[in-house]
Amino acid sequence: MTNPSIVLFRDDLRIADNPALQAAAERGDPVLAVFILDEVSPDIRPLGAASKWWLHHSLTALSASLASIGVPLVLRRGAAAEIVTEIVATTGAGAVFWNRRYGMGEREVDAGLKASLKAAGIDVRSFGASVLFEPWTMKTGQGGPYRVFTPFYRACLAALEPRQPIAGFTALDGYLGAEGEDLDSWGFLPKTPDWSGGLAETWVPGEAAAMERLMEFLADDVTKYVDEHDLPARNSTSKLSPYLRFGEISPFQIWHEVRRGSGRGKVGGDAFLRQLVWRDYGYHLLFHYPEITHTNIRPAFDHFPWNEPTPSIVTAWQQGQTGIPLVDAGMRELWQTGTMHNRVRMVAASFLVKNLLLDWRIGEAFFWDTLVDADAASNAMNWQWVAGTGVDAAPYFRVFNPQLQAARFDGAGEYVAKYVPEAGSFGYTEPLVDLKESRQAALDAYSSIKGL
Repeated sequence: MTNPSIVLFRDDLRIADNPALQAAAERGDPVLAVFILDEVSPDIRPLGAASKWWLHHSLTALSASLASIGVPLVLRRGAAAEIVTEIVATTGAGAVFWNRRYGMGEREVDAGLKASLKAAGIDVRSFGASVLFEPWTMKTGQGGPYRVFTPFYRACLAALEPRQPIAGFTALDGYLGAEGEDLDSWGFLPKTPDWSGGLAETWVPGEAAAMERLMEFLADDVTKYVDEHDLPARNSTSKLSPYLRFGEISPFQIWHEVRRGSGRGKVGGDAFLRQLVWRDYGYHLLFHYPEITHTNIRPAFDHFPWNEPTPSIVTAWQQGQTGIPLVDAGMRELWQTGTMHNRVRMVAASFLVKNLLLDWRIGEAFFWDTLVDADAASNAMNWQWVAGTGVDAAPYFRVFNPQLQAARFDGAGEYVAKYVPEAGSFGYTEPLVDLKESRQAALDAYSSIKGL
């Protein structure tokens, strides 16, 4: 059999608009698709439980899609550099292609692998497929990275239009001579107990479902996006974030489909595309400040007097038992569906950090484990934004009041009633803290580091 071209799938679990797959097809040799579960290379963060549930179903869908065009998907587990080197040696592969990643650990793995493969005479190339604007291409007037979103957004709008998406394939010459592992053996699906029922009721992972959801959003919800995207009881957000997280749809596909809109849909579409650029901004920050996932970007907060995280308080927040209805509704939505409305995410995060005075990393880690759209860039950026510790941060003294937020965005109480039906009745949990007193405590704590 002719020596293959290897395509490494990572955060791009799709056939359409996949530049690495396109490059392999153009090279003309049989295509070998490989996915490596790498949780052992330095600085690679293992996936959370909800992400593993999604990934299991996403890989199942990808495997079926690739099989339909004649390409088998080989699954392997271990250090990516070692496994790729082994596969290249055993198959005699002449090329290895992948789409770029932006976390420091992932970049170091890919850079080392690229250097070693090139030294061995292998055709190795990487491509931009996961963000609209490569992080190193967007620079301030001084030549550095952006630290504030609005100027970054304006620069993106002024830049060249993102490239058109690449079409998919109906048939390819697949390489059939490589052995892989069984997906079920990875144990991604929970069994004792199986807590994934709500996720299965809410989501259908996979490339086909991603495109279907985009079309539904553009047909029905985008016209309501401007007025209703902040209302958690309404079905007016795109719900594309987990599909973007695993690359079952690309930002280029979304950008150009939305751009085709007109009239009221165009107004909503433009507002939605701003959020797509916000996602890009997260990767911009992750690339230039890789420590954002675990370190305060504002050093003064290294001296912030966080409260000791007692298990009972942390568990109450995690399980939606804080006695604050909007916060509890959001946390219970997260438990049931693996996601949470973005407005409520900000409120729940603010309550943890600024009312309970607990370190933002406690919340970031919990969201990483429980969100189906847990994304290294967005998760960390948003937590640091709320906490006031990031480069482009909400001021620490801006404390979201959950009661006022509920009155403004869930005035009829529909969202709270759905997830916390006992709210307002006898027996509902007493609030963990007094909102007014805890807000003042947060301001006092902020004052203690103000001059640092």
